[in-house]
Amino acid sequence: MPGHTDNEIVIAAPLDLVWEITNDLENWPQLFSEYASVEVLERDGDRVRFRLTMHPDENGQVWSWVSERTTDRSSLAVNARRVEPGPFEFMDIRWEYAEVPAGTRMRWVQDFSMKPTAPVDDDGMVNHINRNSRIQMQLIREKVEKKAAEV
Repeated sequence: MPGHTDNEIVIAAPLDLVWEITNDLENWPQLFSEYASVEVLERDGDRVRFRLTMHPDENGQVWSWVSERTTDRSSLAVNARRVEPGPFEFMDIRWEYAEVPAGTRMRWVQDFSMKPTAPVDDDGMVNHINRNSRIQMQLIREKVEKKAAEV
């Protein structure tokens, strides 16, 4: 059965600022602790194709892949998928944003399936993504809230 994760966080900042910062791909290595670099390969309107490269993992392995994401500001959503899936059969991600009384809710929904040759199975990846999403979302919240306080 494919893996599914659903994580969200409320950021005490205006939606426009959260949207702007979290969709600035070139700045992702400063926003996320896991990404070493982002290379934009192609832009076509609201669609962008890019290569993400992570910092080496605990075994020294450097993971890199090409993804494509399409932003839809009118629906406050971003849909993404891995073009080079690596250890995944497929990986689809949806980011959703909503104004809430305390600021902006940012939600990440991921659906995927691991290849049989992957180093972890679907359940193992669900656990990894859930753990890591909480870490990354907390970092993003701290950085965006700091920026909001400066504005």
